[in-house]
Amino acid sequence: MSWGGFPAAAWHWSRSLRFRLLVVTVVGVAVAVVLAGFVLSGLFREHVQRQFEATLLQQLDQVTARLEFDGQGQPVVAAQALSDPRWLKPYSGLYWQVDAMASDGRSRVGVLRSRSLWDTSLALQADALTDGAVHVHEVVGPQGAPLLVLERTVRAEGVDAARWRLIVAADLQATQAATAQFTRVLGLSLLVLLALLAAAAWAQVAVGLKPLQALQRGLQDVQQARTTQLQGAFPAEVQPLVNDFNAVLTRNAEVVERARTQAGNLAHALKTPLSVLENAARAPAATDGAVMAALVHEQVQMAQRHIDWHLARSRVAASVHLPGQRTALEPVVAGLVRVMNKVHAGRGVDITAGLPEAPLFFAGEAQDLQEMLGNLLDNACKWARSSVRVQAHIDGGQPLQMVVSVEDDGPGIGTAQRALALERGVRLDETVPGTGLGLAIVQELAALYAGRLDLQSSELGGLQAALTLPAARQASPQ
Repeated sequence: MSWGGFPAAAWHWSRSLRFRLLVVTVVGVAVAVVLAGFVLSGLFREHVQRQFEATLLQQLDQVTARLEFDGQGQPVVAAQALSDPRWLKPYSGLYWQVDAMASDGRSRVGVLRSRSLWDTSLALQADALTDGAVHVHEVVGPQGAPLLVLERTVRAEGVDAARWRLIVAADLQATQAATAQFTRVLGLSLLVLLALLAAAAWAQVAVGLKPLQALQRGLQDVQQARTTQLQGAFPAEVQPLVNDFNAVLTRNAEVVERARTQAGNLAHALKTPLSVLENAARAPAATDGAVMAALVHEQVQMAQRHIDWHLARSRVAASVHLPGQRTALEPVVAGLVRVMNKVHAGRGVDITAGLPEAPLFFAGEAQDLQEMLGNLLDNACKWARSSVRVQAHIDGGQPLQMVVSVEDDGPGIGTAQRALALERGVRLDETVPGTGLGLAIVQELAALYAGRLDLQSSELGGLQAALTLPAARQASPQ
C-alpha cells in the first residue's frame, strides 16, 4: 500500500519519532562538520599564506640589503651574494626584479632582474607606493605559473628624483598543492567522522528511545488486563510520566470500586423498606388503611433519604478533585445557626459561633460544607441540654487544613462507643428521632475531601465533633 507513490513503510518511518530525531541529529552533525571543514581549511590556507609571505619578505629584505648605487646613481645588485641558489636557475620559481620609476610617472621595467627570469620580466600594474612600504599581489609569471609578489620602493642617496621599485616573486603552485592536499585529507577525515557521528547518533537515539518501547509494552499489558499498573524500571526522565499514569489508573480503579460499593449499598439500603412494604402487602385485607398508609409513607421516606444520600455522595465524588473551589465558612455557619434555632426552638438550646476574625475558606463546594456541618449541628442540638458551640481554626502544615468543631453539653458518647456511632445506620439511643446516618454521612463526605471526623469529649461536658477539611487561601487583593 502506498500514498501517491510513497511507500507505506517510508510513510511510517517519516512519522516515527526515532526517524525524526535521527534526521535532525544527522543533519545537525553534517552541518557542523561542513562548517568545521570550511573553517579548518580556511585557517590552514591563511596560515600557509602568511608563512609564505613571511619567507618571501625575508627574500625581499635580502635583495634590498644587496642593492647598491654606482656613481651615476644606477642600481647594482651583487647576484652572487644572494644566498638562495634558485635566483640563478632559470624559471626556478623564485625571482627578483628592479624597475625604474621616473618622476613623470613613466617607468622602465626590468632594469635589473634575476637570472631565474631568463629572458622574461615581471609586468606589474602601476602602484602608488610610499618609500619602504610593502605591497602584496598575485600575478601570472613565466610559463603561466601563479606568483605571489612583494614589492617596495627605495631612493638612491643624493638623487631625490630617482625612485626604484624592488620586486620579489615566488611560485604559488607548491603552496596551492599543499593546501589542496590538506583539504582533500581533511574532507576525507571529516566524511569518516560524519559517518562515525551518524552511527553514534543512531545508537544514541536507539538507546534513548528504548525506555519508550518498555513503556509501550507496559501499556499493552495494562490494556490486555495482564497487570493493573505500569511496571518495570524506567529512567528518571520517564519515571514521573509513569507515576502520573499509574496515579490515573489507581484513580480510575477507585472510581469503579466506589461505584460498585455505592450500587451495593443503595441496593442493600432499599432492600429493607421494600421487604417491609412487601410483607404489609401480604397482610390480611382487614389491616387498618391508616396504619398501612403510615407504614408506606415511613418506608418511602426512608428509601428517599437513602437515594438522596447516595446521589449526593456521587455528586461529591465527581466534583471533589476540581481545582479552584472555595467556600467561605462564616456565611455557611451563620445560615445553619439560624435554621437550627428555628428547628429546635422548642428545646431552648443556645447555639453560639466563635469563629476567628480572619475569614476561613473551605476548599470545596458550599453544598457539601452545609451537608456536613448541618448534620453535626442537628445531632448536637438533639442531644444538647442547653448549649451548642461552633468554633474553627487553621491547622498548620501542608496541605493547608482547617478544623471546625461542634460541641454540646449533652450526655456525650463513651470512648468505646464512638467508633460504633460513626457506622452507617447505627443509633445508640432509639428514643431520639433519626436514621443513624448523620455522623456516617459527615465522615464519608470528609473522607472524600481527604479530611476526617474525630469524636472527643467536650469542655461543655458532652460530645465534641472535630471536622478536619482542606482549607483554601484567601484571595489576593487586586
